[in-house]
Amino acid sequence: MDRHDPALDQASANAERAFAEPALRPEIASFFDPVTFTVTHVVHDPATREAAIIDSVLDFDPASGRTATTSADAVVAHVTLQNLKVTWLLETHAHADHFSAAPYLQEKLGGKIAIGAAITRVQQVFGKLFNAGTEFACDGSQFDALFEDGDSFAIGNLTVTVLHVPGHTPACIAYAVGDAVFVGDTMFMPDYGTARADFPGGDARTLYRSLRRILALPPATRLFLCHDYLPEGRSDYVWETTVAAERAGNVHAHDAISEDEFVAMREARDAGLAMPRLILPSVQVNMRAGHLPPPDENGIVYLKLPVNAV
Repeated sequence: MDRHDPALDQASANAERAFAEPALRPEIASFFDPVTFTVTHVVHDPATREAAIIDSVLDFDPASGRTATTSADAVVAHVTLQNLKVTWLLETHAHADHFSAAPYLQEKLGGKIAIGAAITRVQQVFGKLFNAGTEFACDGSQFDALFEDGDSFAIGNLTVTVLHVPGHTPACIAYAVGDAVFVGDTMFMPDYGTARADFPGGDARTLYRSLRRILALPPATRLFLCHDYLPEGRSDYVWETTVAAERAGNVHAHDAISEDEFVAMREARDAGLAMPRLILPSVQVNMRAGHLPPPDENGIVYLKLPVNAV
């Protein structure tokens, strides 16, 4: 791990500054979708009321092919009640287990839709798999902003630093906001472990290095997760932990686990995992920034199902 990485240094500085200056501690509300085990976070600056929504969910029933906005409307209600101004709709990666509600939330609340710049690699792979055609641009232009490692932007008076944390997918990023970091699927609660690394462009060794990068942040840094799957022995869903707790107790990536040990565990574990139930419809939507594919000539939108694809 490069201990002199400027993006990591900046993220660490932001987190340390937040402990010293309470005004830089963001306020966070989280919304759990039990169908997809996904957590959407609304983070805002208490001084300016500016807010970002991270990893939103558009409900989808694959049996009927119908979408709904129940999960997203709960977020809209919170934003309205708290009198927040949404300036960003952030994605940590192109999710394989749920649709993004970013376009719906943008219509209702405003804000720019953003993701990591490496989304273009995901678009190239899946654009070909779904034979999306020449009308589908693989340049990330469906998003309002593409972030590179080390980029920064503001939510009111809060500085947000982008960390590129590939491994689960090539485009995964984390957002460091004051004393909080939103890590997406990179890691889970200590008793559940870490993300799989067998999706196209994923890599267990790369994931380990991304994990160590996050875990090099100050011990009290709050980590907010995109999922919780309620492992055996725990009765409540949880999506907030700390760097210290993960370093001490993450069952896959605590401090005593070497890179080679992690890679061997992760690759063996991934080999036995089934694909996510919604991966094929979800990626088709999320590679388009949450927009559904264009309708056919009959006015109906279709999602493709590749059969026996290599």
